[in-house]
Amino acid sequence: MGKNKLAKFADMETIPFVFQFPYSALQGKGFDLRGYWGKEFFHNDNPIVIELGCGKGEYTVELARRNPDKNFIGIDIKGARMWTGADAARREGLHNVAFLRTSIELLEYFFVAGEVSEIWITFPDPQMKKQRKRLTGARFLELYNHILKDGGTINLKTDSPFLYTYTRALCDSNPGAISLLTDIPDVHNRPDGLLPVLDIKTHYERQWIARGLTIKYLSFALKSTPYPITEIDDSDIERDTYRSYSRGTLESEGLRT
Repeated sequence: MGKNKLAKFADMETIPFVFQFPYSALQGKGFDLRGYWGKEFFHNDNPIVIELGCGKGEYTVELARRNPDKNFIGIDIKGARMWTGADAARREGLHNVAFLRTSIELLEYFFVAGEVSEIWITFPDPQMKKQRKRLTGARFLELYNHILKDGGTINLKTDSPFLYTYTRALCDSNPGAISLLTDIPDVHNRPDGLLPVLDIKTHYERQWIARGLTIKYLSFALKSTPYPITEIDDSDIERDTYRSYSRGTLESEGLRT
């Protein structure tokens, strides 16, 4: 591990709005702010918005800048990346942002039912071969339903045609459980203009755009009904061919997150 990464990990321990809780850290004591994020940490009752797989935290921080009437929590397992956003929020004195270093599978350890108003999923790995690891798959949507308020929104922003097509098909196949709100196949080439929240571009989004890839957006709400979310057969959805590049090629172009 490089010295720079070690320095970032050490600095993360000093930032009061960064919480590092891998599964091992939860054993035997739980998480004190579960159910009390608004009252005990943000000290308000504003809506709580979480970004899953926040990476460097660019989207989380920019959302916090633009929406002082909401609270934002960026979640990722990789702390060295997260440090970038945490450091920016610290330097700017943002009081409506926090970062949580943990696995997304552990969300229920950190939030009670109805505590989260909105979820952002920005440029996740489409997990084309591993449906259970797909962040917009039925397994994860059921998990989100446990912490979202009734009618809470999930936002997906992706460069992946496969993930976009799959997620749209999953919504269409579960009308009793999912309500599709917005479907934009190319967010930066719309005749009616760009939704302001979608003009936020992360470093890697700019890289994808430079390669000529379109950015897609879906928003949908999970209905508070007894209907389960049923997984779909994705075998006929075309896979992303550009993701077959070697690891070295992607890294040399600055395209691997």
